[in-house]
Amino acid sequence: MAITLPTPVSHDIPSGGDAVPGLRASPVRVAVVQFDPQVGVEHLARNAAAVRAQLEAAVAGGAQLIVLPELATTGYCFNGRAEAFAHAEPVPHGPTVQGWVAFAAQHGVYLVGCLAEQDGMQLFDTAVLVGPEGYIGRYRKTHLWNNEKLWFTPGNEGYPVFETKIGRIGLLVCWDIWFPEASRIVAQQGADIICVPTGWVWTPPPLYDASGVCMAAYLTMTAAHANNVFIATADRVGQERGTGFMGNSLIAGTNGWPMGRIAGPEEETILYADVDLGAARSAPIWTPLNDLHRDRRTDLYDAMLGYRGAPAIPR
Repeated sequence: MAITLPTPVSHDIPSGGDAVPGLRASPVRVAVVQFDPQVGVEHLARNAAAVRAQLEAAVAGGAQLIVLPELATTGYCFNGRAEAFAHAEPVPHGPTVQGWVAFAAQHGVYLVGCLAEQDGMQLFDTAVLVGPEGYIGRYRKTHLWNNEKLWFTPGNEGYPVFETKIGRIGLLVCWDIWFPEASRIVAQQGADIICVPTGWVWTPPPLYDASGVCMAAYLTMTAAHANNVFIATADRVGQERGTGFMGNSLIAGTNGWPMGRIAGPEEETILYADVDLGAARSAPIWTPLNDLHRDRRTDLYDAMLGYRGAPAIPR
């Protein structure tokens, strides 16, 4: 099937909206990195060097919040538990996270990365947030895809949202975006942006629609639209042990539409968007009588969908 890809406009940087006219409370340049890491301990040094180069390029592009793909330093397609353990390290004291901490401090940026975490005899697919002040926190992927269930333990620490100097940052990983409960819970805790390291794999065709956009990208846009929240999704590309990856990284605005373009299925690139993270706290009033968050029927269902990890924060 012929695929028509989105028009390639390199490093498109649109302007974000203002929550209060004339006030940009938290202007931030967000970057999502799309590249091709490879699994295997023999590739760890190459992956680390590639990640470093991508991070430096993003900083050169003015990024203040950078999101890397899922398992960017290890690759994805482990051939068994032993190999998964060979790629894993502790969080936050392992060398990968400590390297990201040093990078963030050196350049004064916030960074979301994802790695295989070892905690005793358990492995987790873990996203971490670091910033100029050091290690901030982690999120362990709660919805596991396919063979991940054979070596990773489902996340057991809930859905944290982290207060930072640039705004409230929530984390999800890949398959989580298929579950509307996850993005809803993160948004209800007041997240201004949800950062999603991902490794969307090829599934039965059609992989893309006529414009070259995959279903996962539409789900990302839907989650942003339905929750009035920015979402920055960094996918990977390439093939690994017979598994292909989708690309289509994007940064969705609070209205759901991509801010700039959606990355193509095969390109290694960095996408940027200038946003005011504070705009996510404005009331998304589409008519004089409707508002996404106030219209929720919390008299019929729990405001937090039964989640007890944190309370809802009014926006």
